[in-house]
Order: sequence, then C-alpha cells, then structure tokens
Amino acid sequence: MNNSISTVSRILFALVMLLFGINNLRFAYGMLQVVPSWLPGPVIWIYLGGIGLILAAIAFIINKKIRLAGYLLGMLLLIFVFMLHLPSLLNATDQASRMIPTTMIMKDTALAAAAFFIGSKST
Repeated sequence: MNNSISTVSRILFALVMLLFGINNLRFAYGMLQVVPSWLPGPVIWIYLGGIGLILAAIAFIINKKIRLAGYLLGMLLLIFVFMLHLPSLLNATDQASRMIPTTMIMKDTALAAAAFFIGSKST
C-alpha cells in the first residue's frame, strides 16, 4: 500500500510541475517582469525553466532517472527562490507588495524540498 501512495503522490507532483512548465511556455511574455533585468534574453530563461519543469515531470511520470530529475528540479526551484522571488521581496516597498514574493518563496522552497525528497527515495 505504501508504494502505491508514493507512486500516486509522485505522479500528482509531476502533473503539477508539468502544468507549471506548460504555463511557462504559454505565458512566457507575460512573465518577463519577474526575470532580473541584468539577465540577457529574459524570455529564453523562462522557456528553459518551463522545459526543465516539463522534463522533470516526464521523468517522474515514466519512472526513469528520478534521482537526477528530483535533484535537478529541486535546484531549479531554489534558483527561482534566490534569483526571482527573494529579490522581489527585498525590493518590495510596502507590506502588500511583499505578499506575493513571500508566498512564492514558501511555495517554491516546499516544492524544492519535495523534489529533493522524491529524488532521494528513488532506487
């Protein structure tokens, strides 16, 4: 039974990552404001992040290279935290404008922890 719960949880997690990745590709130009201005070719980074999310999701769903996918996905999500969300939080001018980056930091940190956990449990 425990293995079934793990499998279903891994696939549900993968489906969420897949949807995040698809949204990165579909709405890349709408996400440009979150990419640091010092990065050249900002839309390329959004597409690469989306592709990374999708590839990790596929690995989790087909049960191949889960350790590698979990660790790389966890690192990608932490990159999002430190390069996108934390600077937004630090540059926020009032309490209301801190709410979204704070939530995104917590969400992506939790998702990174889950990705690392999934990767660490693969055989």
